[in-house]
Amino acid sequence: MSDLERRYLRLLRAYPADYRRSRGAEIVGTYLDLAGPGQRWPSPADAADLLRGGVRQRLRAAGAADLLPGVRLAAVLAFLTATSLAAAWSLLELRPPGDLTLPAARPFVSLGIGAWIAWLLAAVAYALAPGRWARRAVALALLLTLGLVPAAPLVGLPRPPLFVLLPQIALGLVALGLPDAPPVPLRAAPPIAVGVVALAGTNPHLLSPERFGGTYYVWTAVPVLPVAAVALLAVALLLAAGFAVRADDRGVWAALILLTPVGLLALQPLAGAVDGAGTSVAVWSELAATAVVIGVVGPALLPLALALRRRPTRSPRPTPR
Repeated sequence: MSDLERRYLRLLRAYPADYRRSRGAEIVGTYLDLAGPGQRWPSPADAADLLRGGVRQRLRAAGAADLLPGVRLAAVLAFLTATSLAAAWSLLELRPPGDLTLPAARPFVSLGIGAWIAWLLAAVAYALAPGRWARRAVALALLLTLGLVPAAPLVGLPRPPLFVLLPQIALGLVALGLPDAPPVPLRAAPPIAVGVVALAGTNPHLLSPERFGGTYYVWTAVPVLPVAAVALLAVALLLAAGFAVRADDRGVWAALILLTPVGLLALQPLAGAVDGAGTSVAVWSELAATAVVIGVVGPALLPLALALRRRPTRSPRPTPR
């Protein structure tokens, strides 16, 4: 046995044992036939293909064949929400006319403008080049959003508050699962949503300094983020119900995946409910504790659902005569 064949066999462990016994020799033989002369290692594309196939077969064996379509559906909804919010925060970053609370040398409210522009460019990339390039653009925007936290104190500039950044990061992580070849309406949805938000933001009353007193993120994000949470959850549940009519569980999986971003979008009212403050601005300790609970419980629901799905149903005992 050659080193290349041995390495392909190791990658084949991603598949269930029964599948390996029935199809393993055929799969490895196909890859060996396509290998170049002197090749000793599987190519990255072959390794990724084997791992994807193994995950797909394991999900099918667990009765969760609709999970991967659900991931793609959740990614589209998360990306649409993330780019729409980025458009709103970009408008918020622009210094409104007559605002004297910002230094003249700083045309933006905070360092967050760089991350929000990256999200807007990701929307353009998704419309023009969906697939690998769009996911790379999402990854870049996600890294820039994460980098705001350590970068702000280093450069001495303010950044958006954490209760704005956390849901954006969660949405970005889900959006990394964007499909390779979405239909044209889905490709056009994020840029259209960005345009609608930008058009609505031209209303001078939305960003007037008299209304927000210079604390734009606090008094704008507190009502905006819960509305985005309700809208995202409502769309996910409607899609889940629509797909369930056709015995398709992708909507249910998408809703489960989106529960963590939805919870972080609704972080302020959820944290405020701890002390009965409602939708007012919660204190930092309440926000942190609520975010930890959401970050632990939300991701745990998906493996829990998979475990329950895999549990075999007991056949009824025969009735004694």
